[in-house]
Amino acid sequence: MRALQYTVRVSEAEAVTPRVRRLRLVAADGTALPPVSAGAHTVVSIDTGERVIRNAYSLTAPSLSGGAYEIAVLRTPESRGGSAFIHERLREGDSLTLSAPANFFPVNRRARHHVLVAGGIGITPIAAMAEEIFRLGASFELHYAVRSAHDGAFCRELAARFGGRLHLYCGERQERLQVQAVLPNQPLGTHLYVCGPERMIEAVLADARAAGWPNANLHAERFVAPAGGEPFSLFLRRSQRSVTVGADESVLEAIERIGVEAPHLCRGGACGECITAVSHADGTLDHRDHFLSAAERDAGEHVMICVSRLKGRELVLDL
Repeated sequence: MRALQYTVRVSEAEAVTPRVRRLRLVAADGTALPPVSAGAHTVVSIDTGERVIRNAYSLTAPSLSGGAYEIAVLRTPESRGGSAFIHERLREGDSLTLSAPANFFPVNRRARHHVLVAGGIGITPIAAMAEEIFRLGASFELHYAVRSAHDGAFCRELAARFGGRLHLYCGERQERLQVQAVLPNQPLGTHLYVCGPERMIEAVLADARAAGWPNANLHAERFVAPAGGEPFSLFLRRSQRSVTVGADESVLEAIERIGVEAPHLCRGGACGECITAVSHADGTLDHRDHFLSAAERDAGEHVMICVSRLKGRELVLDL
């Protein structure tokens, strides 16, 4: 069954920093888009004219009330075409297709206190969390690391909204987020949420675990566009279809390109929805997900087709 999708129109497009563009999206048929919870994301289908790119973007705080959705898109130098298209070619009035929002990064409403940590564009879901927690009247603190105040998205808005709850760390002023100073002496039942560059996420989680935080209280959001690699052949055993996975597309995108539907949700290797059985691999599986365990990766029996690849000649999937 095909997943629910919305056709939307870009009602506003604004550069909030030189590298971040905010889009406000309204339903093309004039109906109100449903409210979402903080941490939710949508998959945006971007037709560049040469190909269709599907990227996951977290929904910003204004989306919580519904009616319209907002996303903030970072212009990345290693863009496969999606962010470049949004920054350079997408205009107000243009149409896009969105998936129904999903949430794998929700606020735990039973927590006594919330520690929110963001780096760079990772502020998008974290700021929405701060807004939801603020509306609930719950206890929280927000730590936001940016290269410079000029580059940091929504710095002024966050400071005006949350005051002393916001702790801003500016790299150009030699300010560094010291998570070790934040983690101790938090009340029992505190939950930690982190989103940002992969290295920052792993460092924050490692520091928290070293400080004795239980895994159940640690939450991270990772949306990394699938990195490229050498092309390889793909054969779908049940569908009896073959395709070449290009250097700049994922296995999932190659499958979609030939009209075969495959299960997926996050498109970032985190949710586990796209896990697929491997029938044969002429080469080495290049696992890039955050779902499979080390033992599962070593077994080579499954692969997350939204981000992982093959270093070799041919991959045969049970699909």
